[in-house]
Formats: sequence, structure tokens, C-alpha cells
Amino acid sequence: IMLEYEKSGELKTRSIDLLELSPSTDVSALVEEIKRAEPLITASRREQVSLLVQRLQEKLRENSNHSFYLFKVLRAHILPLTNVALNKSGSCFITGSYDRTCKLWDTASGEELHTLEGHRNVVYAIAFNNPYGDKIATGSFDKTCKLWSAETGKCYHTFRGHTAEIVCLSFNPQSTLVATGSMDTTAKLWNIENGEEMYTLTGHLAEIISLAFDTSGNRIITGSFDHTVAVWDASTGRKVFTLIGHCAEISSALFSWDCSMILTGSMDKTCMLWDATNGKCVATLTGHDDEILDSCFDYTGKLIATASADGTARVYCAATRKCITKLEGHEGEISKISFNPQGNRLLTGSSDKTARIWDAQTGQCLQVLQGHTDEIFSCAFNYKGNIVITGSKDNTCRIWR
Repeated sequence: IMLEYEKSGELKTRSIDLLELSPSTDVSALVEEIKRAEPLITASRREQVSLLVQRLQEKLRENSNHSFYLFKVLRAHILPLTNVALNKSGSCFITGSYDRTCKLWDTASGEELHTLEGHRNVVYAIAFNNPYGDKIATGSFDKTCKLWSAETGKCYHTFRGHTAEIVCLSFNPQSTLVATGSMDTTAKLWNIENGEEMYTLTGHLAEIISLAFDTSGNRIITGSFDHTVAVWDASTGRKVFTLIGHCAEISSALFSWDCSMILTGSMDKTCMLWDATNGKCVATLTGHDDEILDSCFDYTGKLIATASADGTARVYCAATRKCITKLEGHEGEISKISFNPQGNRLLTGSSDKTARIWDAQTGQCLQVLQGHTDEIFSCAFNYKGNIVITGSKDNTCRIWR
């Protein structure tokens, strides 16, 4: 819950984390606890907070037994797709392609809203500035990143400065910066307002293939083919620390929701869990027989999921670092994994041409999303967890509802 308040004429915000909230939580006891801990919540606001908590609790109960059906197949581009991404509500999504464009689509109608043209090479990395969703960033093999209006399709800025392909990018949560990661071994931070380069993050010895902001927007993490992960201060561009421990290329690197932990996945078949305050490794998650291709936290940071080239996925408890369950059933490598917002389901995408929905606790496969005729390289839930999008090398996107 976000609180907005005025202090000496200035608008400020404070957040209350409800990471412990569950469908069975006693709402009135929780509201009393919040009231005691947070002076901004006065007696007159009690009812309002109570309603907000109840609404969040209802969201946790929603979609727990949702069965997805194929809603639409879109042949999005003539040349191969590179990535797909949804906006927060799932009302729109974007596709990047080898045809040098990014296209914006209406999810409900399957209609193309805009074609974002201007890059001179493959459009590889794409993102909305969620939760706002009014801007789109595209990173290309032409070494530039472009910022677009999601409403009009107009290009606001072209960010130039990298000397090799841009392969990953991300908006900060405040939507004031875009970060780009490149094969030139650097990441750059760009100002959305004026299009200027803010900082270049230098120090990696090989390509940067993954980057992410923490939820506060204060720090950024970069994962590289040099086997290391670096954490940077987003306001100064200075390196805070380097996470050294993996013995092969990094495939994923991200912060937990409360910014306390960092999870890294590597081609060395392991994931490592790090303390985000001091950069020390607190656990190595083992068990996979092949490269880790993707990894993620659930929204509370209590569970960790890993996807591997060995065709299995695993769920670990973040507190005990023990494997809770193993997801078995895919007949090819799993390149993507994500939790639904409620944290009770997992979505995986595989080279066996299917995506699957799993029970996160038991590891049971609940649904196989079939129909693609080539490997799936991208899949995602929307914010509510009631829409899934899959992108495949068969050059189609499928929307499941």
C-alpha cells in the first residue's frame, strides 16, 4: 500500500509492505498492527486501509483454479520474433523482430495498434515502462535504444553511445531512466525526459546479457558473460560491489521484491543467492544437470524458481534454501520461468513447443499450452495472472485467457 503525504509543502510517499498477507489473514488484526506501526494511519483512515487489505486479499484468492484457453494466434512479423512483453494490465503487448520493427498490439482484439519503425537492425530487447505503460523502449543490434510513445507510436528519443549490439534493457520503477546492456561490455543509464546519457557502467570484461533495477530504483544489477554480476548505484553510476562465485556465463540476475536478496543463475548449472546489503553469497542452489537458463523470485521473495537446459524446473524455499519440488514433464530445455502474481502457479516455456502451468507447491503440471509448431522462447503472465502470452520461433504469438 502506498501512502502519499505532504511535508513542508512537498509531496512524499511511503510504502507499507504486505508480503505476509494470505487469504486466511485476519484483516482487522493486521490493520491494528499497521496502525500501531505507521503514524500516518490515523483512526479516521482505518476503514479505508481495511478495505484496501480486503481487496488485496480477494486478489490472492482470484484465479487460483483458472484454466487457460487459446484466445488468439497472431502472426506478428514476417521475419523471426525476438521478444514479447505485456503492459501491466495485459491490455496491450509488444513484439520485437528481425524485421527491424517493434509492433504494439491490442490484446483483446488482436489488432495491430502501431508499428515502431526506425531501427536499422534487429530489434532485440523491448519493454514497457510498467506500471504506467505509456512508454516503450526498444534496444537494437544497430547499437541504439529508442524511446516511444505507447499512445501515438511517436519516437521521443534515440539513445546513441554503445559500440555494439544492445541485448537487454529496463526502465527504473519511477520511469525516469532507461538502462541498456550491450555486447560492448558496458551498461548505460539514460534520462527519459531529455534523452541524455547519465552514466556509463564500466567494469565488466565481457558482454552484459541481463540487467534489472531493484524495486526502489536505487540500484541496478548487471549479469555478464565474464561470470560475474555487478551491483551499481543508479543515482551515481558507481559500482557498489561485484558478486564473484559463478564459474560460467551468467544467464539471469535479479533482486527480490523487498531488495534484500539477489538471485543469479548461470551456465555452471547453479543458482546463487546473495545478501544485497553486503554482496556476500548466502547459498548455492544445486541439483540441475545442465545450464540454468532462467530464474526468478515469487513476489514475496519466499520462493525461488529455476529453469534449466536439463528439461526440468525446480522450486526452492528462499529461507531454508532447500528444494521444495521439481517440475518434470517438458521434453526439451526450459528457457523461461515465472510465477503468477498470487505466487501459487508457475509458467514455463520450452523448446518442446509447449508452455506449461504448474502448481508451485506440489510441482504438479496443471495445464499444457499446446499449438506452437516451434520452440517457445518467451512467455509471461499479466499483472492479474489471468492472461498468458507465449512467443515462439514459429513466428506467432499466442494469447491465452
